[in-house]
Amino acid sequence: MSDELIPAAPAGTAMSAEKLASLKQLTLVTYILYALSCFTGFTGIVAIIINYIKRDDTAGTIYASHFTWQIRTFWWSLVWAILGFVTLIVGVGFLILIAAGIWVLYRIIKGFLNWNDGKPMLV
Repeated sequence: MSDELIPAAPAGTAMSAEKLASLKQLTLVTYILYALSCFTGFTGIVAIIINYIKRDDTAGTIYASHFTWQIRTFWWSLVWAILGFVTLIVGVGFLILIAAGIWVLYRIIKGFLNWNDGKPMLV
């Protein structure tokens, strides 16, 4: 028997170990896609689509908090990127883009570390 804790399923439903393993793997894939978007830009779009399509499947598991964390990271980073690009003209945008980039890296790393430790995100 594994020492890994199996997250609780929603009340009245039973979630198989295979389903949880699949959600765990999918959560890792979305973290990787978000990390790659720092270099490619478009993989973040793929990740956010996955987050919204599979969000209901994560209900009642620790992965629901990771999906919420990822979704919020995507939308807030988009807001900060737009603000940064708009304000490049006045010279402040560069600083906003650097701060936003550091913030996104923090969110991806923190999320991955919690995922690796089997911990939910505090959202």
